[in-house]
Amino acid sequence: MTEVFVRRLSRWQADREREAVADLYVEAYRGTAGEQFHDRQEYLRRLGEHVQRTGFELVTASTGGALAGSVYGYRPERTDEWWHGLHGELPADMAELTASGRAFVMTELMVLPSFRRRGIATRLQEHLLTPAGIGLAVTLIDQEDTPARCALTSWGWESLGKITPSPDRPPLEAWTRRRPR
Repeated sequence: MTEVFVRRLSRWQADREREAVADLYVEAYRGTAGEQFHDRQEYLRRLGEHVQRTGFELVTASTGGALAGSVYGYRPERTDEWWHGLHGELPADMAELTASGRAFVMTELMVLPSFRRRGIATRLQEHLLTPAGIGLAVTLIDQEDTPARCALTSWGWESLGKITPSPDRPPLEAWTRRRPR
């Protein structure tokens, strides 16, 4: 098996590598049923927006000089507004972790099909979430995304329930993972 290298990119490096990461995005979702929204230009738009967020982090996995996977995220605003649209009540400890700046949103985790089931996604998300001070990790997935749900469960994440981030989108499922202090 070829060795896979995982590294954290600075905001400047992430911006410089954005085209390569967008190519990875297209390849990671090519031919996946129900994944028509995985449009390269829309991904680049979202990445450009997210890279400007406080605490933006991008981690890549590469082998032989080519990208095999990547994950990125950012720290949400220190208000409960980030949780707007949650169906149900936000647990007090999660509100406290968000307000104290200790929450982190894992936005996009992807691995090329030929590199899946090798522990790369596990390594990527662990590397992304290791910085000191992260007490709560959050991610949103489509409610019907069974593979994502299985992966998150195996990594120790828990479903918080449905969230509708904006009225023009269908509800998503919010998943959380508490991190040790």
